Amino acid sequence: MEKVKIITAEEAANLLQDGDTLTTSGFVSSCIPEALNKAVEKRFLNTGHPKSLTYIYASSQGNKKGCGGEHYAHKGLLKRFVAAHWATVPSLGEMALRNEFEAYNLPQGALCHLFRDIAGKKPGTITQVGLGTFVDPHNGGGKLNEITTEDMVELISVRGREYLFYPSFPIQVAFLRGTYADEAGNVSLEKEVATLEATSVAQAVKNSGGIVVVQVEAIVAAGTLDPRMIKIPRIYVDYVVVAAADDHEQCLGCSYDPSICGERRVLANIAASDSFPMSAKKIIGRRGMLELKPGDVVNLGVGAPEYVAAAAAEEGIGDRMTLTVESGLIGGIPQGGPRFGSSQNAEAVLDQGYQFDFYDGGGLDLAFLGLAECDEKGNINVSRFGPKIAGCGGFIDISQNTGRVCFCGTFTAGGLRVRIADGKVHIEQEGKQKKFLKKVEEVTFSGDMAIKNGQHVRYITERCVLELREDGLHLIEIAPGIDLETQILQQMEFSPILDKINGEIPLMDSRIFDEGIMGIA
Repeated sequence: MEKVKIITAEEAANLLQDGDTLTTSGFVSSCIPEALNKAVEKRFLNTGHPKSLTYIYASSQGNKKGCGGEHYAHKGLLKRFVAAHWATVPSLGEMALRNEFEAYNLPQGALCHLFRDIAGKKPGTITQVGLGTFVDPHNGGGKLNEITTEDMVELISVRGREYLFYPSFPIQVAFLRGTYADEAGNVSLEKEVATLEATSVAQAVKNSGGIVVVQVEAIVAAGTLDPRMIKIPRIYVDYVVVAAADDHEQCLGCSYDPSICGERRVLANIAASDSFPMSAKKIIGRRGMLELKPGDVVNLGVGAPEYVAAAAAEEGIGDRMTLTVESGLIGGIPQGGPRFGSSQNAEAVLDQGYQFDFYDGGGLDLAFLGLAECDEKGNINVSRFGPKIAGCGGFIDISQNTGRVCFCGTFTAGGLRVRIADGKVHIEQEGKQKKFLKKVEEVTFSGDMAIKNGQHVRYITERCVLELREDGLHLIEIAPGIDLETQILQQMEFSPILDKINGEIPLMDSRIFDEGIMGIA
């Protein structure tokens, strides 16, 4: 058996030709081949090459501090950039808005499946994910600026039903990340927080006639790796780069944590006595928790939705639901911040594409997702805000295909101050930005599609709960202490339908606003 070719990161960067299509691995700040990314940046700054690359990845890669995908944020280096989530690479977002390269924002699950379809030499990915959103060709097809004209999404009909078609294309180079490579080039990922789409990407590039380079921590003797841990077999691998420890952190800027890669389990249960302070987000988390049914399989977005898990743990019912993460993790406690995409004490680690198969098929019972902007049709925008491209990530895949969806967030933004006392909510300072608008800037979730698909959709805030129905948004609950006219209706750009009983909007559960445990268990 031949030994794999071991090269330096600089030699790997020299493999890229002008005009190539490149993909790299990563999920937020984890699984990133940082030595390879740095080497490409260094080569370009020194020589002006490679230039005019098409750069594509499925999720999010960066920490907003010049790492990950931001190493490619130099004028001339990229011709085109395609990704699901842009918030962690703000420099690339700024360049896109200056029309310095073609730019696309496409759903995370659709991109994961596209890699798999490229590997199988299929014409592309056919899915309903994205219909009715900004990804739909009727609404721009995921294009982000004026110079982006080529359609990467097409509308087609199959047996009388509309679908979106994401066409395949060849990929010349993949820079991936693993833990160990044996002498033959088999790569394991046991210290990574997830396996992501590593296998599919390696297959896609290899079957495109391209080059697969894997950054690892170390080379080990042939035959010493557990074959069940091999996610990138030697037949897919052209070169291996052994990275220095500083360029091979498990998660950028974080110390190694064996509990988020399955190496070790830790005590992570939160006792009912371990309460966290009352706040607007705790109210949202508690009200969201009331939507849970025993045995629910759940996905949590970042921000306010994370408080649902905290509230459930505080009540001692966290084990009555199974949390999942789009990166491919099932069970355990999803982590936030730079470690988003990992879970402490996960029960199972799937490839990301398989997780989205489950999501797309309606496998989730309930999703708690962010609420940045909402309009009178129940549409949600979390992907674009004026000069800021946040990106959709897996939001479209999850929100469109889950039977019960709760969008969670404060009622207004920008300086909102809330005090909870005497079982009531007191707005001490209103937020400067309204979030319930006549029309959202960009549709990341389509209310019309939700009605068509029969989804049960609620919008949970610290002061009220709304529900989407065929005739519009209904205001179904109000928090004690909140004035309907001044603190709800005047803070909206449209008028919801008021669901009054005996002339009054029903109050939210009073236990939500008590300092003590609610007693849900």
